[in-house]
Parts: sequence; C-alpha cells; structure tokens
Amino acid sequence: MGFYNDVILPRLCDLAMRNKHMLPYRRQVIAAAEGRVLEIGIGSGLNLPFYRNTREVIGLEPAPRLIAMARGAAEKAFTPVTFIEGSAAAIPIEDRSVDTVVTTWTLCTIPDAARALSEINRVLKPGGRLLFLEHGMAPEAGVRSWQDWLTPAWKRISGGCHLNRQINSMIEAAEFDFERLETGYMPGLRPMAFLYQGSARPVGR
Repeated sequence: MGFYNDVILPRLCDLAMRNKHMLPYRRQVIAAAEGRVLEIGIGSGLNLPFYRNTREVIGLEPAPRLIAMARGAAEKAFTPVTFIEGSAAAIPIEDRSVDTVVTTWTLCTIPDAARALSEINRVLKPGGRLLFLEHGMAPEAGVRSWQDWLTPAWKRISGGCHLNRQINSMIEAAEFDFERLETGYMPGLRPMAFLYQGSARPVGR
C-alpha cells in the first residue's frame, strides 16, 4: 500500500477533486474567507485561485506529494501561501491566531475528525469562523444504507474517506454554532454526493 498511498493516490485525489461540478461550490465557500486563513487538507491546491480577500493562506496537508503539487498552484495565487506538512489532529499553529479555517471535502478523510475540529476551534480568533464544504451522511434511509455498505471498501481505495459521517453533528459536538448550514445533493452518485456547506463560529467567541 506504500506505493499506492504515496504515488498513485495523490494523483487520483487530484483528478477526482477536479470534477467540474465541484467548481461553483468551491468558489462560493472560498469567497467568504478573510484575513489569515488556514486550509485543512489543502491537497493539490485547487482552492488557491479563489482566495482574494485574504492576507495569508496556510495550507496544512499530510501528504508530501500533494504539497509538491500545490506549490505550482501557489505560484499563481493572489495571496501569499505557505505550507505545513502535518496532521489536523495536532495543528502546529498558536491558539487564537487564525481568522478563517477552510475545509473542503476533508472532514470525511481525517482519521480523528473530532480531534481535528477541536484543534480548529483552538486556533480560531475571537470572531473567527470555520467555512466548510463536505460530503457525508444523506437524509434518506436508502442512500444511508448504501453509504454504510460502501464505506469500508471505499476507505481502502480513497485514502480513508468515509461516505457516512454526519458532518453537522460533528461540528456541533466540537462546540461550534452555525451561522449558515445548507445541505443537498450535487450532481453525481447519491452515496457520494450529499453535501454540507456553511459557516460556524466557536461557541462564546
């Protein structure tokens, strides 16, 4: 699995994330990012062209090969970009130092997503916000059954991606209040296509 995870999987992830149906969702989410931004799981840098009202973008990514791919996108970005190779479960950034945290199709894959959301809460400034665009558990029982059935095999070929995480509940459990939450299907196979999109702020901040 080493060659697959280190060489093949990053290319497959980049290819999958270039789906044209994802583009308008990316634009909408990234347009709200402001100030000092931390993007969790920046991947190959597909969000970078859409950052405009930002002072700095910090890209956190555990896969060195994806960071190497993202550096090319960073050269054309409208804002300075730095990269950190590391895990969202232990973000190497000081407390309350980030204006915006962005996750796009990321919380499905992080092994300890609860810990990652706790870390995101920790690094956000008072008044800071989490912007998220994630796929996860669908509302219909029939689709959920397919998601549960597919997830064990899907995780093995997609770098740990879960199809059946209930994203809104996970964010709430990490002590966030929603400013906006929208759900619905994007074009594609329903078990992979139910989206959670919106923004949230740490409780009490």
